[in-house]
Amino acid sequence: MVGAGVLGLPSAMVYLGWPAGVIIMTLSWVATLYTLYQMCALHEVAGRRFNRYHELGQYAMGRRAGLWVVIPCQLIVMIGLDIVYCVTAGKSMQFLYHHTCSGWRQGTCAPFGLSAWIVVFAAIQMILSMTPNFHKLSAISLLAAIMSIGYSTIAIGVAGHAGKQPGTEYNLDGYTKAKGVFGIMNSLGTIAFAYGGHNVVMEIQATIPSKPTAAKPNPTCAPMMFGVTVAYLLVAYCYFGVAYTGYHAFGSNAGDQILYSLGHPVWVVCLASVMVIIHVCGSFQVYAMPVYDMIEYQLVKHRVPNGFVTRLVYRTIYIVLVAFIGITLPFFGDLLGFIGALGFGPTTYSLPSIFWLLVKKPKITNWHFWASWACIIAGAIITVFGAIGGLRGIIIDSKNYTFYT
Repeated sequence: MVGAGVLGLPSAMVYLGWPAGVIIMTLSWVATLYTLYQMCALHEVAGRRFNRYHELGQYAMGRRAGLWVVIPCQLIVMIGLDIVYCVTAGKSMQFLYHHTCSGWRQGTCAPFGLSAWIVVFAAIQMILSMTPNFHKLSAISLLAAIMSIGYSTIAIGVAGHAGKQPGTEYNLDGYTKAKGVFGIMNSLGTIAFAYGGHNVVMEIQATIPSKPTAAKPNPTCAPMMFGVTVAYLLVAYCYFGVAYTGYHAFGSNAGDQILYSLGHPVWVVCLASVMVIIHVCGSFQVYAMPVYDMIEYQLVKHRVPNGFVTRLVYRTIYIVLVAFIGITLPFFGDLLGFIGALGFGPTTYSLPSIFWLLVKKPKITNWHFWASWACIIAGAIITVFGAIGGLRGIIIDSKNYTFYT
């Protein structure tokens, strides 16, 4: 549940400020927990079990429409997350290298650019990609979850201990009006990016054995929601803690990756960087697996043998393409906003509530009716404005960036 996007939340607070930032983050936490409940509750309907997000979409919207609405959004999320994880891992490896090599204090370390570190990360993912399915990834996923809580705790502890830094301001003085407005838009996508569990929740719930009865037509909902609730309490600790302590310490000077704003003590930040690397190594595969699953479905459909060699080829091609995009556009903060808006706006906020309205058909007097429409509207706002803000940021940053270094 806790993703690397948590490290970008203080930068979202820069443009939103204290009142709006606290309100939007709290509403996002509540709304995404509610839409997760909707998906868990719709996992089994009328004796049918939906083990994939698009299967539920097809049931609610029709076989063709559901597929074409859900799959593109999911692909944006899965591929987008893996691109961000390549950039995140590359920057963490680069930071770790420049602060542990023998000449780091004198600044004499041999040059090893961000692009090279992303290639190293991609090579690691090629090895891990041979893991066949979610069940084989359970240990990696558990380790990734522990690491995410670990580096979030370090960020909270270091920023909290550092306190408000000299000269810290909580305003946008010195920012142009355009930068402030587009920054607010990008912040909406950055916050949305932090909530990515919806895209794999159906696959996870599918691993729970189910024996539906007339009294309990969806017996997996309760245990799944128990796990979701526990996870969301940890999400609240990590997200609110990192966002608020990071923004309190640095204010409008908070960078798009809070660990590098902290800087000291170096060994602690290096430890956090190691945790980030371990986390994204596992999370990359968790979000790549549904993409592999889609590719394998098409291979089987066209009667292409799906042996070890075939898996090696298409998974390697996927990782190379994702890494290449990460090398080309290594703008962490802008990618969070752009991908968060285009992918997570629909899949996290809007689509679960649309499916709920279509399947459950609540009356206008039912609170679910109004809660669902609120989530749908929020998702639409995030998708449109967040994408605009993120895209502008990518364009602006690319003008002053030396590519492939």
